[in-house]
Amino acid sequence: MEEEMDHLPDTDAIRTELMEAGFEQMEVHKAFSWLESLSTQETIVSAATSFRVFCEQEQRKLNIECRNLLLFLEYSGILSPANRERVIDRAMDLENQEIALDELKWIVLMVLLNQADDAVALSRMEDFVYDLTPAYLH
Repeated sequence: MEEEMDHLPDTDAIRTELMEAGFEQMEVHKAFSWLESLSTQETIVSAATSFRVFCEQEQRKLNIECRNLLLFLEYSGILSPANRERVIDRAMDLENQEIALDELKWIVLMVLLNQADDAVALSRMEDFVYDLTPAYLH
């Protein structure tokens, strides 16, 4: 258990980075509260052959770049269908009219941060957020 705690990122540092990325302090606080509630939620089960259709409200809040990013992250194995839904839920809960691509990347990173069992996906997303991804992925 103590070894797991050593691998978790510093939440204060993440809060600071989120505010530097343009999120308001209240949004950051709400995001961390929301993440804490994830541990009590049921896991969303999705069939391997399913696909995601974005409703009208989601399309207004998540522009085509954001929707494509979510699908890319799922296709590349960074997001599971359940985590994709958590990301969409978190984005829809924000008060912003539209979510910017960089904001969505941070939301994905925060959801993955809460999923301690998938360190590889978290590491890959950190690289993506910090622009450390290889050029062939762009």
